Amino acid sequence: MKLIKTAFRSLIGNGLKTWLNVFVLSISFVLIIILQGILKGWSNQAVDDTIKWEIADGQYWQGKYDPYDPFSFDSSAVAVPAELQPDIDRHLLEPVLITQASIYPQGRMQGVLLRGINPDQQLLKIPTKMLNTSDTTEIPVIVGAFMARQNKLKINDVFTLRWRDKNGTFEAADIRVAGIFKTSVPSVDNGSVWLPLKKLQEMTLRKNCANILIKSPDAAVKAVPGWNFKSVDKLTESTRLLVKTKSIGTSMFYFIFLLLAMLAVFDTQMLSIFRRQREIGTLVALGMTRKQVVWHFTLEGTINAILAFAVGAVWGTPIMWYMVVKGISFNMDANEIGIAMADTMYASITPGLVIGTMLFILCVTAVVSYLPARKIAKMNPTEAIRGKAL
Repeated sequence: MKLIKTAFRSLIGNGLKTWLNVFVLSISFVLIIILQGILKGWSNQAVDDTIKWEIADGQYWQGKYDPYDPFSFDSSAVAVPAELQPDIDRHLLEPVLITQASIYPQGRMQGVLLRGINPDQQLLKIPTKMLNTSDTTEIPVIVGAFMARQNKLKINDVFTLRWRDKNGTFEAADIRVAGIFKTSVPSVDNGSVWLPLKKLQEMTLRKNCANILIKSPDAAVKAVPGWNFKSVDKLTESTRLLVKTKSIGTSMFYFIFLLLAMLAVFDTQMLSIFRRQREIGTLVALGMTRKQVVWHFTLEGTINAILAFAVGAVWGTPIMWYMVVKGISFNMDANEIGIAMADTMYASITPGLVIGTMLFILCVTAVVSYLPARKIAKMNPTEAIRGKAL
């Protein structure tokens, strides 16, 4: 304890130089927490939104269905298994039928995916109730905000839809935009047109057929021949890997800030040892062992980190609170780059993240402080008192 007090007094005695090091180190401390908090918040938000808008508690995929292969949509549109029909009747499973089509808004042609879903479903956040309409003139559809903006669509716009039924015959009809919804999940919005399941089954001559079945948390997972169940973890794996990749990339930023801070601490310790040779020689001559002197200077550097935590808490806490409560907005639409990202991103800063960052910086600072302090062990006390040991 006495050694700690002595190291603290010596550190404070350095004046402005000490506080500059402390402030730079506090910047690294706060930035690491904020960057990691934003990435963790993004991961949580992306997974949560994907669950709410697209996958619920998991999905059954028909064996031939491949979301990245449009040619698999027709071959994977098969009759719903009889053993799963009771769960469908109780709305514990919601079938979705997917097929390719073309729309012609304002005389332009645009390839889309028609997604048929039960308008009364409650498993997903998609506002499918807007598909319940008494108007039988046009087929009611709903689209995402990005899809509507890209194709200049507005509510109640009427345009032509062309599709192909299971026999390969092309058909056409007028559709009306019954609603436009905003979502941060691109796969629900980009190039997708949602319409009533029964209507799409009738249009494509695929009665009681579907490509995927969306599962409720209240439904038990069953082994069904020809159908593969995909859990939430499996369906959100790509999102988690994307965030992990981004986390590795952004780590370079706080590594640079930490490196600058550590360089300042290292240089300060080297200069301090060089200028305080007489003090070191005197301490050794008075009976302090070289090991104790090394610990003295190591503690001096380590206390920099402790003071940085205090300074960082003063100016960094309001910023962290704002990032957690208010979030940060980006002037871009993440749907354009195909990732799940809300307009406002909230940081997820937990006690574990803060404590882990503190321990990491404390250990790195201690190592950086110890490296120059090792030179003290090689000093000759007599030469040190004369100021010629280094």
